Amino acid sequence: MLDWTDRYCRFFLRLLSRRALLYTEMVTTGAIIHGDTDRHLRFDPAEHPVALQLGGSDPLELAHCARIGADYGYDEINLNVGCPSDRVQSGSFGACLMAEPQRVADGVAAMRDAVDCEVTVKHRIGIDHQDSYEALATFVGKVAEAGCHAFIVHARKAWLQGLSPKENRTVPPLRYEIVHRLKQDFPTLHFVINGGFKTLAQVEEQLTDLDGVMVGREVYSNPWLLADADRRLFGAGDNPCATPHQAVEALLPFVASELAAGTPLARITRHLLGLFQGRPGAKAWRRHLSENAHLPGAGVDVLAQALAKVPDAT
Repeated sequence: MLDWTDRYCRFFLRLLSRRALLYTEMVTTGAIIHGDTDRHLRFDPAEHPVALQLGGSDPLELAHCARIGADYGYDEINLNVGCPSDRVQSGSFGACLMAEPQRVADGVAAMRDAVDCEVTVKHRIGIDHQDSYEALATFVGKVAEAGCHAFIVHARKAWLQGLSPKENRTVPPLRYEIVHRLKQDFPTLHFVINGGFKTLAQVEEQLTDLDGVMVGREVYSNPWLLADADRRLFGAGDNPCATPHQAVEALLPFVASELAAGTPLARITRHLLGLFQGRPGAKAWRRHLSENAHLPGAGVDVLAQALAKVPDAT
């Protein structure tokens, strides 16, 4: 989720679930090698378990960046073979790599040789007119032979020509049955399904046959969805926070520390706008943060004022 799941977002989400695996934004190998590596890869130890998602296609560059990511302490290195944007295609990585399974396999093999942590691949069920199950199974089989044992599958194909990245998240139909068929045909591999899940009940249904469920946009727009995950999905006795108010209060020391380091308040609060979705006071919460967090000198008092506009109820 480029420009969304940054370290501020992940720290906040970790307050809602201790167990869910969090993913970084997709970071290109070029950004790591030629850009501000620490800005792209730095994260708080509280974020564990956390995976670094890479965008790239050159095996040597992927191996180099995977090694850097492992040195930073990431628990997993994930190769993105699912992003359909024109910018990604021009760099010969993302979803267009599904047409080159050997190239993906070479990248995975190089990363596996470079790091001890798990190397995974996130991909679509097909691209353009290359969307047969046979082509998908060939892709998975070849990448698995290179040492990848876990696949995160967005259960939509990607149209690389004619649809925008936003349309590619909604227009091609979801085909969950394809992911289930992969699990049946490759029972020793780990399959995580992605696409369109909005409730924990839907997640639980998928977990009867699959190894995991990735939820992105819904958790971002409605973060409190994640708050019952530890109890319902991981068997924990309780969840980290009983109410959204507790989550905000738990975040305040982090906010104060970041403000002291020069981080603008709005960079953090933009990830909190949906926390009270569907609850009384949600509109007032969003409005107060949107109108005040970006102002010069905005501090933790802005969060406290916004929180006071929302009734505290379990």
